[in-house]
Amino acid sequence: MKETLLTITGNIPLTANVYRLSLRGEGLELHRPGQFVNIALAGRFLRRPISVFDQEGEELRLIYKTVGAGTDQLSRMRTGEKLNVLTGLGNGYDLSRAGEAPLLLGGGAGVPPLYLLARELLKAGKTVHAVLGFNTEAEVFGEADFRALGCEVTVVTADGSHGRKGFVTDAFPENYSYFFTCGPEPMLRAVYRTAKTDGQFSFEERMGCGFGACMGCSCRVKDPEHPGEIRYKRICREGPVLEKGEILWDA
Repeated sequence: MKETLLTITGNIPLTANVYRLSLRGEGLELHRPGQFVNIALAGRFLRRPISVFDQEGEELRLIYKTVGAGTDQLSRMRTGEKLNVLTGLGNGYDLSRAGEAPLLLGGGAGVPPLYLLARELLKAGKTVHAVLGFNTEAEVFGEADFRALGCEVTVVTADGSHGRKGFVTDAFPENYSYFFTCGPEPMLRAVYRTAKTDGQFSFEERMGCGFGACMGCSCRVKDPEHPGEIRYKRICREGPVLEKGEILWDA
């Protein structure tokens, strides 16, 4: 984790309430796809955690959804303004278990962290299939980005207005070696029930500090080394990525 001051180089809308924020600066301290940053905003007590869409050198791109006063404030910031950012947070995805044909499943605001993951998997010679799920055509973003990387891309919308009609679980391919997913909890639960292989889940969770001190985002997980026993993980520090075998769903 590192605190750094980054300069906004772009902050543009992709849909009615989804924005791409481009930042530049030193000390990004990002080591794995799936990690996130925590942004301080003037007048706001808590930072805003946002997953990383892409990073190269001193350039960082984030995609975020405006869901409250904080992210609305962020959407109104302009090129040249500076942000205090904690970078290198969370564990990120472990690419070593991907196999040769990994499947990426993203829902809505869960799509962004899969882009950098896809890029790294393709760089490693993997064949990547990305399934991107949205409610309606007006909410779709990222499709062209994933195609430009070289992924096979399937877009699904709940109302059928773009791509296939249905949910990400309706678009599982016949063959894949492993899966990575991020999205709202109902989607993650459905993926858990549908998937035929092991995989990794990135959880969206309300956070306080973002680096494990406040314990506000702790969740119960199975202990794979001691079957039947339960332990706790902090989504912001030991997560946000959990392996399928350790997930313990709340009732």
